[in-house]
Amino acid sequence: MGVEVGTITSAGAVVVRSELQLNYYSESCPKAEEIIKEQVATLYHKHGNTAVSWIRNLFHDCMVKSCDASVYLDTANGQESEKTSPRNLGMRNFKYIETIKQALESECPNTVSCADIVALSARDGLLWLGGPHIEMRTGRKDSKESYLAEVESYLPNHNDSMSSVLSRFQSIGVDTEGTVALLGAHSVGRVHCVNLVHRLYPTVDPTIDPDYAEYLKGRCPSPDPNPQEVLYSRNDRETTMIIDNMYYKNILSNKGLLIVDQELVTDPTTSPFVEKMAADNGYFHDQFARALRILSENNPLTGDQGEIRKVCRYVNSD
Repeated sequence: MGVEVGTITSAGAVVVRSELQLNYYSESCPKAEEIIKEQVATLYHKHGNTAVSWIRNLFHDCMVKSCDASVYLDTANGQESEKTSPRNLGMRNFKYIETIKQALESECPNTVSCADIVALSARDGLLWLGGPHIEMRTGRKDSKESYLAEVESYLPNHNDSMSSVLSRFQSIGVDTEGTVALLGAHSVGRVHCVNLVHRLYPTVDPTIDPDYAEYLKGRCPSPDPNPQEVLYSRNDRETTMIIDNMYYKNILSNKGLLIVDQELVTDPTTSPFVEKMAADNGYFHDQFARALRILSENNPLTGDQGEIRKVCRYVNSD
């Protein structure tokens, strides 16, 4: 479990990840994965957008240092939460992780980590969005600290250059093909107007389809939207809650919401993969599953590292 293995990426970086395993809880909490699957299904039927949140939460947690549920920690004991970072604007449904955690605590107290709940809820939520099944390894422990000061240096920004985005993902072992696939998560969910208006005002970005720009202006009528108000546009208006290759078809038609979406099309290192994924949904799903699993195994805490939080919002009191 605690054995470390190193992989050399194409850039020559060594990505070290501790050994996780399938069915880690088979003896300590045999029903753990079944309970998570049931809870995810129940929450999806009550609040469909939770399925999108699980995938987004995995990305925002695992990209920052480790897949260790640090993003779930609230501000406490002088330590500020990662949730307060501008990069985490619009993240939600954190409270439902506690719903899943409570169900697990009732079955097996102090056994299943919040970090594994993050991974498995993303796996199960993906299925409700029509995505592929992923064999997700478990055995992660939870961080005892937040990394607010480091969020911006780890999480790619929607305005970053494509080379910068590719470099960030490559640093955790996700190659160019996998990065293009992971950005396909923009097939579901929504983008807050705060992150859109610079492409609409004072003049419309010429790379946006004119009719689409008019639609976006209807969604975001002010060049200075209030971040506290829920003003947004759906990432994909046609298959809104399905993870599919419509995202790639949209960006090839100049209907990308974010600069990073449009850069996927114009950058020569990524555009061939965009065209291939637009043409083949099965290929997109295969690459998305591969890349998401790599992301979910980024530098986990295992063995005697970290802890298993009783409540995901707070570290355990000693």
